[in-house]
Amino acid sequence: MELISWKHIIFFIGTIIFSFLINSILLKFVKTLGIRNQNETTIRWSEQVKPALGGLSFYIIFLLSITLHPFIFSYSASSIDFQFTGIIGATSLGFLMGLADDAYNTKPLLKLITQILCGVILIYSGTYITVFDSLYLNYLLTIVWVVGLMNSINMLDNMDGITTSISLIITLTIFVIMLSNQEFDSIAMTVVIGLSGTLFAFLYFNWNPSKMFMGDTGSQYLGILLAALSINYLWNPVTTTEFSVSRQFLIPILSFIVPIVDTLTVVIKRVGNGKSPFIGGKDHTTHHLSYLGLSEKQVAIIAALISIVSSVLVVYLISSIKYWSHVYTIIFSSYFLMVFITLFYISKKNIDKSK
Repeated sequence: MELISWKHIIFFIGTIIFSFLINSILLKFVKTLGIRNQNETTIRWSEQVKPALGGLSFYIIFLLSITLHPFIFSYSASSIDFQFTGIIGATSLGFLMGLADDAYNTKPLLKLITQILCGVILIYSGTYITVFDSLYLNYLLTIVWVVGLMNSINMLDNMDGITTSISLIITLTIFVIMLSNQEFDSIAMTVVIGLSGTLFAFLYFNWNPSKMFMGDTGSQYLGILLAALSINYLWNPVTTTEFSVSRQFLIPILSFIVPIVDTLTVVIKRVGNGKSPFIGGKDHTTHHLSYLGLSEKQVAIIAALISIVSSVLVVYLISSIKYWSHVYTIIFSSYFLMVFITLFYISKKNIDKSK
C-alpha cells in the first residue's frame, strides 16, 4: 500500500506550527470573545472566565487547507467539486453561527434552524447518508445526524481537553480510513490533515489547566465538518464488504461513542426530571466522573481511551470483517451498551451532586 508523502507530513507539521502561532496571537490580543455579560446567568464547569478563541484558528486552518491544496499536490490533483463546495458552505455557516453565539448568545431556535440549514446544504450538494431505499428517509436521517452531532459536540465541550481530544481521535480514525482507500491527493485528505494539526496544536491551549476554550465557534465548526466527513467515510465507507444496515449504523455510532453516550445520558436524565435538555448544567458524564474524585486530566484521559478503543474497533470492523453476520451486530452493540450503561449508572449514582 502506498504511504503518505513528505508533502503530507510537512503540511501536517506546518499546520501545527501555524495554529500554535495563531492561538498565541489571539490569546495575547483578544480577551473578550466568548465572555458574555458578567450579569448573565451561565452554568459552566470552570469557575474561571476564559476567552473562546479556538474556533477562529480551526476555521483559518480550514480555509488555508483548501487554498494550499492545489499548490501542494499540483493542479493535476483532484479539484474542488460541487459536493465539496457544499461542505465548505455548510461548515462556514456552522462557524458563523457559532461565532454569533459566542458574541451575542443567539436564541436556541435560530441555532436549530441554522443547523438544519447546514444539513440541507450538504444534501443539496450530494453529501447525505445512504441507508434506506427511500431517498427522503436518507435525507431525514442526514438532517437528524447533522443536527444531533452539532449539538452533541457542543454539549461535550464542558471540561478542559475533552472535545478537542475526542475530535482529534475521530479525525485520525477518518484519516486511517482514507489511507486504506488510497485517497492520498484528495482535497478531503488535505482538510483532514489540517484539522488534525490544528486540533493537536489547540490541545496545548485547551488541556487542563486550559488557557482558552474553543467556544461555540469551535464546537459548531467541528460538529458540522465531522458530520460531513463522517457521512462520506463512516456512514458511506468505501469498502468491499457486503452491505448491512446494522453495520452501517454501528460504524458512526462507535466512532462518536463518547459524545453520543454523553448526550443520550444528559437528555434522558433531564427529560426524566422534567427539565429542558437544552439548558446547561453540571450533569454530564464527564462531570460525574469528576464527582468520583478524578481530576479533570484523568477524566479527559478516560474519555480519550474509550474513544481510542472504539476507533480501533471501527477500523477493524471496516478493514478486516469481510462478511457481516448477526454475531458481529450483537458483539459491537453489546460494547456500545456496556459503555452507555456504565456511564449512565455512574451519573445516576452521583445525581445529587449535579444539582
